[in-house]
Amino acid sequence: MAENAAAGRFRAGPAAGFTLIEILVVVVVVGLLVVGLGRGVRAAISLWDAQQRRIAQIAELDASARVLRTLLTGIAVTSAVGPADAGGAGAFHGDASRLSFTGDLPTGLGTTRRADITIVLRGGNLILTWTPHLHEIPLGPPPRPTDTELVAHVKQLEIAYWGSPAPDQPASWQARWDGPAPPQLVRIRLVFAKGDRRRWPDLIVASAL
Repeated sequence: MAENAAAGRFRAGPAAGFTLIEILVVVVVVGLLVVGLGRGVRAAISLWDAQQRRIAQIAELDASARVLRTLLTGIAVTSAVGPADAGGAGAFHGDASRLSFTGDLPTGLGTTRRADITIVLRGGNLILTWTPHLHEIPLGPPPRPTDTELVAHVKQLEIAYWGSPAPDQPASWQARWDGPAPPQLVRIRLVFAKGDRRRWPDLIVASAL
């Protein structure tokens, strides 16, 4: 009888381990967990990348709006005198898609302070073009303009000017403005392509008078 009990214990030993089916189930469950974890990580990375792109786009628009506000509040009011002004520099010229004036550059855009500035949509990008403002006609070739991209992938630029077109007329929004004196307000509107999630609230700036 003792031999039978020992034999029974010997036979019961392997039954205490894992069967092949149990091992396969564990492997499948672990595999599903790894796959789910991998998909979750990829989804989290995609969301992170999308959020970072969104933050970068908002930062680009905010920085561009600050630059434009600084430029428009630093417009120089000059009279049309002198050789340089006779050539168009120093006066304010603007229409619905282009704006040119003389003003002060923000810190970091150039080594000169006073410049002849143009804001224009070129190749689908909002471009700031400037050259140092010269009070006299240069002896050599004029300085080449410097281009700075403010906002990329812009579908349409709309600029409007608030002021009185004539002394006897009330102030209103104008699609064009020409003269040595700037308008009271300048409104810049950017339109993006359909599907572009960026939003540009109308930038309305009181020019320096």
